[in-house]
Amino acid sequence: MTVVSSDRQSDIKAMKRDVILKVESVSKSFGGVKAVDNCSFEVPNGSISALIGPNGAGKSTMVNLVGGALRPDSGQIVFKGIDTTNVAQHQIAHLGLIRTFQISREFAAMTVLENLMVSPRGQVGEKLFTAIFRPSITKRQDRELVQKALQTLDIFGLYKMRNEYASSLSGGQKRLLELARAVMAEPEFLLLDEPMAGVAPVLIQRLGEHIQRMNDEQSITFLMVEHNLEIVERICEFVVVMAVGSTLATGDMKELRENKAVVDAYLGG
Repeated sequence: MTVVSSDRQSDIKAMKRDVILKVESVSKSFGGVKAVDNCSFEVPNGSISALIGPNGAGKSTMVNLVGGALRPDSGQIVFKGIDTTNVAQHQIAHLGLIRTFQISREFAAMTVLENLMVSPRGQVGEKLFTAIFRPSITKRQDRELVQKALQTLDIFGLYKMRNEYASSLSGGQKRLLELARAVMAEPEFLLLDEPMAGVAPVLIQRLGEHIQRMNDEQSITFLMVEHNLEIVERICEFVVVMAVGSTLATGDMKELRENKAVVDAYLGG
């Protein structure tokens, strides 16, 4: 597996002033219980970053807030300089922020190839006028998207399964499918909620390699919620630690392992 070089880590640290996502004093309560409490952090543009912390720290709630599935009670979320605090999920996606879920959400009754075909934004066939009166444009784009989808499946090692129903894939293969589907949407920022959960070790390595490749070749910024600290240390240049709904610390894993508050709250001895 590719290991982040010291030069690359230095580059990321130098990029901290170039921020693609900013979370400022965000809070969210459910029935009087604060899931997120005055939480603030920034994600460097072009980085592979992680959001870690113990169960109940508020990580998944934060993902839902950033992705637009929930709206904060207070605070502000800024993506690419745009205030997205109260922006709908589909509008945030059109800005280039795409998310995956803690539990894979494949379209089980569709083939692997068909799963990829639903992802691209701005498909001309979705417009009634074009579909009826300019079908040749729709057909041409469909052919191009099929070729792109097949190439993407080949990259992710799913080409042989292109005509299989998505429901027949293993847990790890569904994670690969979810990443491949996200790639078809041409994201600038990928928000991954526990991408390694329930995945066999050999596929964890492949997922990590794909994330690094997408970051290197397509300049996609990643923020991933992850409990597998080995993979976090291996591929993530910047880490945000949450505890009891708030930001406890930020930095790389080496720095965080030397932070007593982080060790006490999460990392252990």
